[in-house]
Amino acid sequence: MPKFHVLLTDYAWPDLEIERKILAEIDAELIVAEKGKQDPVSLALLAKSNDVDAIMTNWAKVPGEVIAAAPKCRIVSRLGIGLDNIDVAHCTSHKIPVTNVPDYCLIEVAEHALALVLSLSRKVAFYHHETKEGRYQLQSGPKLRRIEGQTLGIVGLGNIGRKLAEKALGIGLKVVATSRSQKNPMAGVEFVTLDELLSRSDYVSLHTPMTPETKRSIGASQLAKMKPSAYLINTARGGLIDHDALLAALEAGQLAGAALDVQDPEPPDLSLPIFRHERVVVTPHAAFVSEESLANLRSRVSRQVVARLTGEVPENVVNGVK
Repeated sequence: MPKFHVLLTDYAWPDLEIERKILAEIDAELIVAEKGKQDPVSLALLAKSNDVDAIMTNWAKVPGEVIAAAPKCRIVSRLGIGLDNIDVAHCTSHKIPVTNVPDYCLIEVAEHALALVLSLSRKVAFYHHETKEGRYQLQSGPKLRRIEGQTLGIVGLGNIGRKLAEKALGIGLKVVATSRSQKNPMAGVEFVTLDELLSRSDYVSLHTPMTPETKRSIGASQLAKMKPSAYLINTARGGLIDHDALLAALEAGQLAGAALDVQDPEPPDLSLPIFRHERVVVTPHAAFVSEESLANLRSRVSRQVVARLTGEVPENVVNGVK
């Protein structure tokens, strides 16, 4: 019988070889929730029936009732950066450390955001669709502008935002940004208010966490401040944008287009008008993915669990519990 049981609520990769191999080092069995049974009620039943010692989670919600269903649980580890799907307060009150991988996929998300900027500017998706439909007409598309010299506004100059700024500066974009602390200035980047960023930017890229304060923080009033020629890019969290307001702004000509890699909920209903709009580029939450980033993420989170279950302090404890 295994010494430990580790619940994996969900995952977004083809296999679990990395996780099983690392956990096997301490005789820990991986208990994997089935698709369709990743809701809190089902997860709580699974955690209780297997008396799990640890929980690893990717996107599934892990509220207090799931954690409480596993009285032996000694760690909750996020396979990612953000923690909005975990009841961190419950874990802290029960002296359970919560861990994540804060530098995970920084390069990938920054690269994807920049790729969306380039696609929107050069109308790559539009012309691709046109040619696949048998239309090979340069004149059929909107006017093209030189990217160099335009302004990119980064909402949230955290780790990913800084990576994006570095890459954007490298291709000649001007960069303005918002930051809650403004404690870490970056050469070539000007800190401004959100209102000023929206009004000055040709491209606005969102890189803030999902919190009660940031939910739907880009709505009708914010979109109205953007240039009619500007574009909105979201590779952070789908809930940051009011999609009804975005659709209305696009239809009213208040902005030129948008690129959305994240939705709320996921997967979204692709029949909705926002996803079918000709000036909206949609990718299926792909920004974080690369072979390199996934291998790094999976091994590090598995090692965090191993460390905790063997009496060591895991890396990246976010709630101060040791």
